Amino acid sequence: MSLRLEEIRRCLQGIIPCVIATCARDGTPNVTFLSQVHYVDSRHVAISCQFFNKTRRNFDENPFARVELWDPVTYEAYHLGLKYVRSETEGPLFDAMAARIQVIASHSGMAGVFKLRSADICEVLWARKEEGFLDERPAGEACAEPVAAGPLSELRALSLVSCRLNRSPDLEALLQDVLAALDELFRFRHSMILLFEEGTKTLVTIASHGYGTSGIGAEVPLGAGLIGTVAERRAPLRLTGVDTLLRYGRAIRGRVAETGDASSLRPEVPLPGLPDAESQLALPLVVGDRLLGVLAVESREPLAFSDWHEPYLEVIANQVAIGIDRFSDSPESEAEVPEATPRHVAPAARPRRTFVYYRGEDCVFIDGEYLVRNVPARILWRLLSAHQKEGRSEFGNMELRMDPSLGLPAYKDNLESRLVLLRKRLEDRCPDVTLVPVKRGRFRLELASEIVLEERDT
Repeated sequence: MSLRLEEIRRCLQGIIPCVIATCARDGTPNVTFLSQVHYVDSRHVAISCQFFNKTRRNFDENPFARVELWDPVTYEAYHLGLKYVRSETEGPLFDAMAARIQVIASHSGMAGVFKLRSADICEVLWARKEEGFLDERPAGEACAEPVAAGPLSELRALSLVSCRLNRSPDLEALLQDVLAALDELFRFRHSMILLFEEGTKTLVTIASHGYGTSGIGAEVPLGAGLIGTVAERRAPLRLTGVDTLLRYGRAIRGRVAETGDASSLRPEVPLPGLPDAESQLALPLVVGDRLLGVLAVESREPLAFSDWHEPYLEVIANQVAIGIDRFSDSPESEAEVPEATPRHVAPAARPRRTFVYYRGEDCVFIDGEYLVRNVPARILWRLLSAHQKEGRSEFGNMELRMDPSLGLPAYKDNLESRLVLLRKRLEDRCPDVTLVPVKRGRFRLELASEIVLEERDT
């Protein structure tokens, strides 16, 4: 080959759709766009087979094809000469390509409709640049060189992140420290950490960095979008050219609707994050065989994440998972929590807040607006009820763990993470109700308003 595939890896990121030309046995040509040309090794690529029945039939009759692709930075054109080798419908390669398509399908409401049928492996017979595709630049005008991959010292950056994680005094500090470090050391301006709720099969945003609004408490169903897919498959996934992929998915959705099969389509799923993200990378947080959550970073730049970022951030994700698991153990030892002296404050001097707990939906609303749901909602309701009925202000993690009404699992209950989520939701939606740490395993409920509690079935 006149070019090595490694020299044009940027062209295989999917930012600019590729074009493939095949030919039937009788010489009839067929040209169509490709959503994905996946790098396999220095001599092979894989083509995603979804709807291209004609392309697949041509491969069976005549295994040769030609692919045209473009560099998303320089816009130079390249051609690949391919020979079809085989199709894979399972295995690591198929799973990696299927996950990318699953993300787009779930975003555009086509889960189960828009899916990978096979990964068609092709040998690359030759690769060459299309000379004269671009006009010659005037003398002295050079194309801007891409930014070199990697920070100045990858090991030094990893060491700094590791030190911050090890020194974090509690779970909330750990989450904030790691997201701040990703910004400072890697320039990942937008990131979030979501924790997995086994009972509801959802991921809940517990920490975010770089967004205009906090987004704390935003939920992602398992299997939905990039974050849900990464959680379901427990494997990292990187997307580039997200806008192009979504437009492609929506075009397919429109075609499916036109053919009269609209009943199989679902509404598009709004997910947390940047509405105009061009690059996304998500990694599962796993300890042993337990899924704890997902670490996700994104950018408006199409080529924000390089090949080295994925394995590098896997190391950080593993450390975050271990840190979350460590704080889940909560070794506080108090068996009983003394009741605090009731505080008497004139109700007329403070505003009034109405909290409503909906038993059927297992959620709490404040002044008619949604606040929190599931275990954090039950915890909040227990605290507010104890304060109103008994005048209590201080509580301990141990007593919450021993309360069967909260429905915490007996092993690895993630109580700390639920308290972090509750504290942040209160800060965002109701700052006059706060949970203030007293010492490890104990906190104080502080109210700057009069509270009214109501329970309803629905």
